Amino acid sequence: MITKKFQDKELSLLGFGTIRLPLTGNGENAPIDEEAVNRMVRYAYEHGVNYFDTAYPYHGGESERVIGQALKQFPRESYYLATKYPGHQILSSYNPKEIFEEQLEKCGVDYFDFYLLHNVYENSIQTYTDLRWGIVDYFLEQKKKGHIHHLGFSCHGGVANLTQFLDRYGEVMEFCQI
Repeated sequence: MITKKFQDKELSLLGFGTIRLPLTGNGENAPIDEEAVNRMVRYAYEHGVNYFDTAYPYHGGESERVIGQALKQFPRESYYLATKYPGHQILSSYNPKEIFEEQLEKCGVDYFDFYLLHNVYENSIQTYTDLRWGIVDYFLEQKKKGHIHHLGFSCHGGVANLTQFLDRYGEVMEFCQI
């Protein structure tokens, strides 16, 4: 496996994404095939993949639980786990503390190696920058407490959107997944 240095970490250039895990039946509401996921994760890990990426809404919220369970077969310090906060889901209110604590519990970990603000794009940038939700401030505090090792964001927006977000938070964001 080819790796790349990111600060103090050696990350596999190939990551294991969990947006489309195998299901036990047909249809998007079928349960995740956890045995297949365990085999896939073991194969990936044994072949040098050490970056595993999930998100709060993947598979109706089950992806985090399933990948957390699959990764229990390995020492926690031997892989890097990334997940994302769902501020891109346009809602009437946001509670980053509640979501974050649920994510830690579902993944069965005390910290995330990488934590992302999910899909900062033209419609969600207002959510992430709205001070009444305190989203960025909350996650910066979690980073100080050691519950997040690296804070970043994912972006599906245009260049102007990306520039606007980086102008505001570029000093505190360590990485971007595009």
